[in-house]
Amino acid sequence: MKLVEKITARKDVHAGWRREIHAHPELAYQEHRTADLVAAKLESFGIPIVRGLGKTGVVGTIKAGNSDRSIGLRADMDALPLAEMNEFAHRSQHQGVMHACGHDGHTAMLLAAAEHLAAHRDFDGIVHFIFQPAEEGEAGAKAMMDDGLFEDFPMEAVYGLHNWPGLEVGKMAMRTGAAMAAMDVFEVKIHGQGGHAALPHLTIDPIVVGAQLVGAWQTVVSRNVKAIDPAVLTVTQFHAGDAWNVVPETVVLRGTVRCFSQSVRAGIEKRMREIAEGLCAAYGCRLEWMYEHRFPPTVNSAAETQVAARAAQAVVGMDDVNTEVEPVTGSEDFGYMLEAKPGCYAFIGNGPGTGGCLLHSPTFDFNDDIIPIGASYWVRLVEQVLAR
Repeated sequence: MKLVEKITARKDVHAGWRREIHAHPELAYQEHRTADLVAAKLESFGIPIVRGLGKTGVVGTIKAGNSDRSIGLRADMDALPLAEMNEFAHRSQHQGVMHACGHDGHTAMLLAAAEHLAAHRDFDGIVHFIFQPAEEGEAGAKAMMDDGLFEDFPMEAVYGLHNWPGLEVGKMAMRTGAAMAAMDVFEVKIHGQGGHAALPHLTIDPIVVGAQLVGAWQTVVSRNVKAIDPAVLTVTQFHAGDAWNVVPETVVLRGTVRCFSQSVRAGIEKRMREIAEGLCAAYGCRLEWMYEHRFPPTVNSAAETQVAARAAQAVVGMDDVNTEVEPVTGSEDFGYMLEAKPGCYAFIGNGPGTGGCLLHSPTFDFNDDIIPIGASYWVRLVEQVLAR
């Protein structure tokens, strides 16, 4: 690997920043302490900042040379509502909240790159460092955009980077086209007629309808979506009843849908609703329907993905960059940014993780060894895109 030496020399300092953030995780739109830390670091580097986009977002800007060309680099800051099970010194100090997706590391990598670029402005143009709140299901990217991110900070392209457990340290990956799936969420309420469990013929049992609906929905992907179009429909919650001997009035089902194209997305939603309405009508129940398009698919543009690949290859080597990685059925609100601007969302190997755990695990911890790799990637990307 060809890391930026002055970044590598400060790896312990950067790891300290990351562990400080890890110990003080904050949920979506509550990242006040994290935003304060980010703002203070950027200002200490001599980088002017703007705060408050998307409530707690922070944007720092560096200009070098005479060119007005500009790009954006984005890191997410929020944590998850999850109780940490680790016992190391930097474990979460906030019960029920933890950095289980590595946003602490994403923030540290971008801060490390900002520190170096502020001191060594070997490029010609403008770099916007975007520290975004509320990625975990709450669309902080869109909130920043709604507050004028791309109007107030014009940029030709925008780039994102996410750690990936299971990908070896020293490897990176990206792909042209859909890299991550769209995410939709649904909530269905089935209203029947409750009554005594010993007299079910006098009730309209919504549990029977709900149970059939869960099974029927499993045919949507297998029988209504082309086999070559990836899609996942998952019911994650089934709530009904409080007592042993009472047929409840209502059943509530919730879950998510993931896919990679808008046409598949629309078709799944339509078919799910048709099946739910049909079953409720057949059994005499009343349906309440909520289906929300939460995140669009994350779609990388071809030219920017090639640029990102060259920057990654300059850091980790040609053989350790996979430019044809399989799409991921997880979702990212960075997709909103890529709907508005060309760009690339890449993955950086985090190694096997603590105990081999995956993202969103209560034993997850970001690998500090990859901070110099990610920060070097950001620096080389800026130097290549905004070359003198």
